[in-house]
Amino acid sequence: MKRLFDILVSGIGLLCLSPLLLIVAIWIKLDSPGPIFYRQVRVGRYNKDFRIFKFRSMRIGSDKGSLVTIGGRDPRITRSGYFIRKFKIDELPQLINVLVGDMSLVGPRPEVRHYVNYWTPEQMHVLDVRPGITDPASIKYRNENELLAQAEDPEKYYIEVIMQEKIKLYLEYAEKSSFWYDIKLIFQTFWVIITE
Repeated sequence: MKRLFDILVSGIGLLCLSPLLLIVAIWIKLDSPGPIFYRQVRVGRYNKDFRIFKFRSMRIGSDKGSLVTIGGRDPRITRSGYFIRKFKIDELPQLINVLVGDMSLVGPRPEVRHYVNYWTPEQMHVLDVRPGITDPASIKYRNENELLAQAEDPEKYYIEVIMQEKIKLYLEYAEKSSFWYDIKLIFQTFWVIITE
């Protein structure tokens, strides 16, 4: 039922949002040189790598340094990038990942291999479920970039504090996930986006 719901909603979503996706794609292309999409390798279900679709919000080559971004003062983010990140528009192309089965609408956010390498064997149970576009950790840490901007060492703070808290929430989700809980999280995510 969850997979059928993912296919229907992602397919309809891509169709209905296509005018917005086209406008954002043109804006990104005009705003800075480089591709429209950013295809980063993430770790998916059963510890398998896949390439995630995101609208590019940073300048070319920005991923060669730190993998964490630090809010409004991160010079790597483009002008269009600030806006599409603020309203989570950069995440919309992940509906493609949902449609093809790499991701679900709701599930633990897929992490990059660099950070998964820090996980304990118990934490690796996060990968027993399909990763998602939103989840309880995404809602709680919606201002993650701002928190990192205040840290003396953003990378260390992410690994030792934020990532540990997010993994706890991922594991809790994996234990009590259900279709109706997913629906609730989707509405909570929309509410957070439109009210901030």
